[in-house]
Amino acid sequence: MLKKSLAGLGLTLLVMITGVAIWLSAAPPELLRVGTGYAAKILCSNVFLTGRDARTVLAEDVQAPGHPLLKLVTFNIDDRVVTTRLLGMFAPGTAVYRPGLGCVSVIDGDVAKVAGLGLPDVKPEPQGAAVVPTGKLADILSDPALTGPGMRAVVVMQDGKIMGEAYGEGFSPDTRLLGWSMTKTVNAALLGRAAQDLGLSLDQTVVAPAVSVRDLAAMKSGLAFNEDYGGVSDVSRMLYLEPDMATFAAGLPAGDKSYAYSTGTSLILTRSWMTAAGKDALAYPRDALFGPLGMTSAVFETDESGTFVGGSYIYATARDWGRFGQFLLQDGVWNRQRLLPEGFVGLMQTSNGSAEGYSQMQSWLKGPGESDTGKMTGLPADTFWLRGHDGQSVTIIPSQRLIVVRMGLTPWDRGYRPEALVKAIAEVK
Repeated sequence: MLKKSLAGLGLTLLVMITGVAIWLSAAPPELLRVGTGYAAKILCSNVFLTGRDARTVLAEDVQAPGHPLLKLVTFNIDDRVVTTRLLGMFAPGTAVYRPGLGCVSVIDGDVAKVAGLGLPDVKPEPQGAAVVPTGKLADILSDPALTGPGMRAVVVMQDGKIMGEAYGEGFSPDTRLLGWSMTKTVNAALLGRAAQDLGLSLDQTVVAPAVSVRDLAAMKSGLAFNEDYGGVSDVSRMLYLEPDMATFAAGLPAGDKSYAYSTGTSLILTRSWMTAAGKDALAYPRDALFGPLGMTSAVFETDESGTFVGGSYIYATARDWGRFGQFLLQDGVWNRQRLLPEGFVGLMQTSNGSAEGYSQMQSWLKGPGESDTGKMTGLPADTFWLRGHDGQSVTIIPSQRLIVVRMGLTPWDRGYRPEALVKAIAEVK
């Protein structure tokens, strides 16, 4: 009798396991697809753009700071295609490397459709050894409490010159680093280039019935975009489940035009300047911005539809992120040539009226900790910021002619905010 009961139980378990396996194979939950899609994209970009070891990237960048389910992700790299799966079998995620455009998430798995798109590869200029800081600056950059957990690069520039640098283990001046939402501010600069050279108007309507470029830039579109990163929200769905991100974002319900941070609106802005650039749109970031600034390491990645992911996906060395900050410090002028319209950088330094400290043009007037607490930390009043997920920041202080770049893998819950680092540097005499 006992043997029959055990046999029956075993058969029931087998049927259940088989059923779950069939379900996961045929219709994996969106949360699993987001996880494997994220893992494929991060692996692909870090292997092909930064030259890092894939197993290290999986362990350090994907699994250590991520959802527990990511511990079950496996990967395969075949030529330029990265495929990830849960438990080696379920919810496949795919990303493909393309020269000049980095990696793209292939939502539908149709690699052949996207593999042919690319640009001529530009070999980044070798950067040489890190600039060793001296005096008080050396003490600051060697203090882990100031540079923060997971620091990968700190670059300090004054008067356009690098005063000192620090790099985490395995990283160097030649390592491209993901800016995450710092990409938004670079995307805004491309919008400014298009306004100056291609006739794009900040007041033109880009989402019916009456959402303008200016509304989107100030994060006051009224589109109901959920920026929560805790599960399958609008932002995770857009980045890892939608082949045409701008169309997805523009199709969300419209409401009151109060401030609401939205990566989706940045994709709509991208589509705006790409439409203005026409057939030259893919080459436009390189031709209009990266080339003139000498940002030879910068790679802007697209979605499956060919739209640059203007809210999240630019890789560049810490020095090139600093170079972009210097460009804004100089009011959009480089080598005595005005590349942005008069007053455009001023919009990046002007509040959109929100308590959180967002500007009218895809930048921040407060550091992350200042936004959290509402308390300013004593930095000069003209300070403004590029800010990105997991601890990325470029701080621009025009009155001190100072740029501070801080890059890393520092999840929000680690409690680190960069204001103390910047303040210590700003007070060095």
